[in-house]
Amino acid sequence: MSKNIASLRNCFFCGKRVDTGKGIMLVKNDGSVQWTCSSKCKKNLRELKRDPRLFKWTDKYIKGGIRKQK
Repeated sequence: MSKNIASLRNCFFCGKRVDTGKGIMLVKNDGSVQWTCSSKCKKNLRELKRDPRLFKWTDKYIKGGIRKQK
């Protein structure tokens, strides 16, 4: 397989591309697959349960912020 072929996987937390052979795969009980590019993304997603829209270093960041429903 050529190394020039782009990966179709994106990090579930930050949205960056995950190269083939890299990253961490999490398979949930319902069969969905979540790829993370690094342990930083994995910790923020699973252990700390953070929202990626609140962090500037993610591609999913929203500049004006998000409105939380009460």
